[in-house]
Amino acid sequence: MSIQNVKAIVFDTFGTISDWRSSIAREAEIIAAAKGVKDFDGDAFARAWRAGYRPGMKPVITGEREWTPIDVIHREILEEILAPFGLDMLDEAERDHLNRAWHRINPWPDSIPGLIRIKRKHLIAPLSNGSLTLLANMAKRAGIPWDFVFSSDMHKAYKRDPKVYQNAIALLGMEPHEVMMGAAHNDDLEAAREQGMRTGYINRPTEYGVDQTKDFEAESDWDIIADSVEDLAEALGC
Repeated sequence: MSIQNVKAIVFDTFGTISDWRSSIAREAEIIAAAKGVKDFDGDAFARAWRAGYRPGMKPVITGEREWTPIDVIHREILEEILAPFGLDMLDEAERDHLNRAWHRINPWPDSIPGLIRIKRKHLIAPLSNGSLTLLANMAKRAGIPWDFVFSSDMHKAYKRDPKVYQNAIALLGMEPHEVMMGAAHNDDLEAAREQGMRTGYINRPTEYGVDQTKDFEAESDWDIIADSVEDLAEALGC
């Protein structure tokens, strides 16, 4: 069916809409400098924290662990990497503040202009592994113009669990082909397509910096292949 039938676009957020790596690196560098940590590598710290993301969610995804919010998983990973980066002196309040840096990550420069354009004709929302509060805080701080928020704690599941996509479609009250998934991750789009959704690939080849090993380009015939959210808006006729 034509993409002209699409009524709503839901977006991956970490990496697609937001630049987590430079945002986390910057916050960590400020803390490290205040604590007198020498030769602190904020980019490496951000990448190490993110490297624990998928392994941290895996026991929840496989059913080995009961539902656990992403803020808890982020904190568990943080506790593992503080000492190797010389930040083990942080007290509880400082650790909590740093953990909530994920609530404060900044969007890519093209994200908000592109979303504003798309919002004129379509409903837009994150379909993210972030928590409701995390996504709301991020949007409020950065001015991300979501119509509403789909968060992992609404589904009690993490992508790429089929019920995340199924629940979003059901909550929208739409047919699957009327909803498009926008993401910089090919496997996210594949999971969405398996549920009948339309797909929009947004290329973010620098998301992981030197650790990037995939998603340098579209790996399938997605409905739209774009280099930015503004390019996606253009392809949608917005």
